Amino acid sequence: MSKKLTEAPGTKPDTFLDFPFQPELDNLDADIAILGIPFGMPYESGSVANDQSNAPDALRQASSKSDIAYTRNHFDWDLGGQLLDGRNIKVVDCGNVTADKADHKEHYRRAEQAARKVFAANSTLITLGGDHGVPIPVLRALEVFGKPITLVHVDAHLDWRHEVNGETEGYSSPIRRAAEMPWIKKIVQIGMRGIGSARDAEVQDAIDYGADIIDAYEMHNIGMAEVLRRIPDGGPYYLTIDADGLDPTIMPAVMAQTPGGLDWLQIRQLVHGLIKKGRVLGMDLVEIAPIHDVGNITMVYAERLICNFIGAAVRAGYYER
Repeated sequence: MSKKLTEAPGTKPDTFLDFPFQPELDNLDADIAILGIPFGMPYESGSVANDQSNAPDALRQASSKSDIAYTRNHFDWDLGGQLLDGRNIKVVDCGNVTADKADHKEHYRRAEQAARKVFAANSTLITLGGDHGVPIPVLRALEVFGKPITLVHVDAHLDWRHEVNGETEGYSSPIRRAAEMPWIKKIVQIGMRGIGSARDAEVQDAIDYGADIIDAYEMHNIGMAEVLRRIPDGGPYYLTIDADGLDPTIMPAVMAQTPGGLDWLQIRQLVHGLIKKGRVLGMDLVEIAPIHDVGNITMVYAERLICNFIGAAVRAGYYER
């Protein structure tokens, strides 16, 4: 079994928007690095894979079907200009973190190593999941910054379970695990609604920790501008986005479709507003299950979301030389 940290995405290989493939992380030279982390920790015996494991390559392949030159070089009304704003910005795709089917935890160990290398290179990390367990090793890697970080979490679910079937690092537990990390200072959770894995005890644990829980109905009532005001100023931040935090009318390709999530204008306002408040060290987009997509809607919105993050970060002056 290979011990390489990453491998080429797909068979061509396809990369996101045809950005250069850069599997070597030891001497990474990039402003923005895209990394696939396909596999979370399973709750049942058997294969580590689920349909969300196909999402990193599906997102790349969806971007390759569009006119990439058009996306990268034409005027983008979401951004007020070209994606990279005509600047000398280096974006690379590092491929997918490798796995070992004989040792599921090895995928997380390699993911953490890869993320640490990206962060140590002062690159902004965009992670393509995978289910919502995969941010756990990325959050661990944030330790390299040696400073308190505000975690901003978009999701239909609270994700404060300690364990499910004895597994403590699965998709119901990333925010509980984050709360145990000394470098995570404040947690703001946006979009909770419907019925999820949280029980009364987990909700109380989140409240006792001091998490600012803004459920979907409060978010719709007060507006995203007020939500942004409740996020501490100055950064740094990490943004984790579960696709089911968005309304299923724009992201139907999820395992837990729940009405009432963030719409496009709200998630775009959050991304741009957060980046303007302070440095966003990275983001992830997880829990897309491509088999459930309808008319490629999810992939269209996912690509737009990632492009908005890239374009906003460029315009925030993160990469001025």
